[in-house]
Amino acid sequence: MTPADTTEAERKMQFLFALRSKGVTDAKVLTVMEKIERAMFVRGIFSERAHDDMPLPIGCGQTISQPSVVGIMTQALDLTGREKVLEVGTGSGYQAAILSQLARRVYTVDRYKRLVAEARQMFDQLGLHNITAITADGSHGLPEQAPFDRILVTAAAEDPPGPLLAQLKVGGIMIVPVGQSDTVQSLIRVKRLDSGYDYEELRPVRFVPLVEGLGQD
Repeated sequence: MTPADTTEAERKMQFLFALRSKGVTDAKVLTVMEKIERAMFVRGIFSERAHDDMPLPIGCGQTISQPSVVGIMTQALDLTGREKVLEVGTGSGYQAAILSQLARRVYTVDRYKRLVAEARQMFDQLGLHNITAITADGSHGLPEQAPFDRILVTAAAEDPPGPLLAQLKVGGIMIVPVGQSDTVQSLIRVKRLDSGYDYEELRPVRFVPLVEGLGQD
């Protein structure tokens, strides 16, 4: 093993330790997050910080979430490998790549055409053929593919969006940050029941706001 290999191995160990210390304990999620290299989804100088547990800038004024939050949100979906998942907010494509290893099918939407195009290129490069990336207004979900077993929203809404709740199967789970965009938000786990919805607050988070319409970039 070369010194470079040793350094990379140590970095991966530190990365996984940071995830566990923040509450990511699901073995399947940890295995996938070790496998999917975050640095591939971060551009330029920021790729050097890809193993740090912090959000990093990407294009169109958006960010790639910190790994521990990606892990916690993925873990909270309670995936078995059979689910059809909708992700609202493709961003860099990192979260969708993680989901693709744990679910049957992933649909991911983003309001920025450029981000979707770059994410598609990365999915193709990694051979992730169970992801469909679409430029669309994520606040409306993807009604033509509904209902979904799981929905993951990577932008904060003031309340869980009604159109997304309606596209969730009975027994399905949605993870969504809720709160004002300029304050700390709460990560909410919503489960659809026969009689309505059950809400569970998971932890404080901070995400970019969920914006209606398509982006200009």
